[in-house]
Amino acid sequence: MGSRMFGYVTVNQKELKIKDYDRYRSFYCGLCRMLGKRHGIAGELALTYDMNFLAILLNGLYEKPLVGERHRCLTHPVRRHDMLLNEVVEYAADMGILLAYYKALDDVRDDGSLKARAFAAKVHRSADRVALNYPRQAEAIRTNVEALRNAEDAGEYDLDRIAGYTGMFTAEVFVMQEDEWADELRTIGFYLGKFIYLLDAYDDLDKDVKKGEYNPWTPEMKRRDFEALVENTLMMMMSESAKAFEKLPVIQDVDILRNIIYSGVWMKFDLARKKREEREVGR
Repeated sequence: MGSRMFGYVTVNQKELKIKDYDRYRSFYCGLCRMLGKRHGIAGELALTYDMNFLAILLNGLYEKPLVGERHRCLTHPVRRHDMLLNEVVEYAADMGILLAYYKALDDVRDDGSLKARAFAAKVHRSADRVALNYPRQAEAIRTNVEALRNAEDAGEYDLDRIAGYTGMFTAEVFVMQEDEWADELRTIGFYLGKFIYLLDAYDDLDKDVKKGEYNPWTPEMKRRDFEALVENTLMMMMSESAKAFEKLPVIQDVDILRNIIYSGVWMKFDLARKKREEREVGR
């Protein structure tokens, strides 16, 4: 199955006030801008909803002054977009580059992907620089991506253990600085990382089985209660993450963050389950 890039931690737009969605987009555009500024045009390919969530979360916690800017961008050149920038957004951009870089290296090892090789070559100087500034996070990503690869290759099917590798590096990424909130942030990141890994695997299950590739859910999929097992497992992960989040003194953008934690992350699950149900009916 291989280690995955993120993209599951997004908002449920339908349940968000317009002003909150506009603010969410401004963080997202700010993160894209910061990736480009710090890591070049290739850096913008590392843009993910997950790191946008991290930026909004850490900004809400530390309440650093935000700078508002308006720019056109390559993706949307017609009109200017509102962007929010500060040192927290900068941190999220740096973590995005590290995650994308180690994911690309893993893809190269996995199947010799030329696309991944080209991306890694373009951002490796940036990634090295970030790793020097954030050795704890870089080491956690590098070692756990490798450990995950080895565990998958060895056919490890203990869901808790296999998902734990993604949990461990996400935990370190969520901690910008060691302070009184580090434990809660680690807990949010750890369980969110496990949730992402297991949801991604569920999303890819049919494709992996068809190709004869590793997937941690494969031994369970013949169970009659399989769908309930997946949902309950994911529910446990998110409830631990949510519990830790509620301990943080976050007031700023709390509606956006709660929308993501309690609703947004489940949209991809609902979509994946629907796809599976449709395939079952079609068989």
